Amino acid sequence: MNIIISNNSSVPIYEQIKNAIKEAIFSNELKEEEMLPSVRNLANELKISFLTVKKAYDELEKEGFIKTVQGKGSFVAPKNLELIKEEKLKEIQDYIEKIYNVSKIANISEDEIKELFKMIFEEEF
Repeated sequence: MNIIISNNSSVPIYEQIKNAIKEAIFSNELKEEEMLPSVRNLANELKISFLTVKKAYDELEKEGFIKTVQGKGSFVAPKNLELIKEEKLKEIQDYIEKIYNVSKIANISEDEIKELFKMIFEEEF
């Protein structure tokens, strides 16, 4: 797993780590039950504070993406398909809100947006 941190990003570093691990889980780069690097090792590799990595791992565990076994390490949790679907629905919702805001600024009608979606889905299938 290759995590790239951007110091110029407005996204906090712990969140960049969290997002990179989630994406690796979604893409199946990280498999169920696979061991993650230790907090110390990942912090050293990324040249950041242990606390930053710990915060990312804590949030991933709270969200159900990883599990930590005391004395053994952190592992990818078995995939909860509902959790993954909910995460992706939220992502789609965010994009739709952006589309809505752009359409209002540019005076693009709901029918025009629907027609674009229809064309995209027809091309896909």
